[in-house]
Amino acid sequence: MAVVLDSGVVVGFLDREDALHDAADAAVRELVHEQRLLASAVTYAEVLTGARLGHHDEQDVAGFFAGLLSGVLPVDVVVADKAADLRSRFKSLRMPDALILATAETDPDIELIVTGDRQLTKVSGLKCGVRLVG
Repeated sequence: MAVVLDSGVVVGFLDREDALHDAADAAVRELVHEQRLLASAVTYAEVLTGARLGHHDEQDVAGFFAGLLSGVLPVDVVVADKAADLRSRFKSLRMPDALILATAETDPDIELIVTGDRQLTKVSGLKCGVRLVG
């Protein structure tokens, strides 16, 4: 089984001052021993942007993605199509979140997405499970 980590979980893990830090840290430490951890390219871009804006250390971000994750999943036409479908069915879903969900949904090895965003738990009809931390 593989797990996709949402941006909020990665940020929470990296930032000790983040409200989700304790829950994200516990979830990542638990999952890394049991599952392959993956992230969407959208998550990578969001977290790297935060680093370049001074919110995180860029070396910590690079170390997290290289050391703890098994890979970064691309956003391609299939993912974009699924994201458009999700976004059109769930109007309050933001496009970055739709892309992250779609990345998990279109990969047959993904069984779970771990998020700190309660909004993602309201998306129904997904093949993968959604676990809320925090």
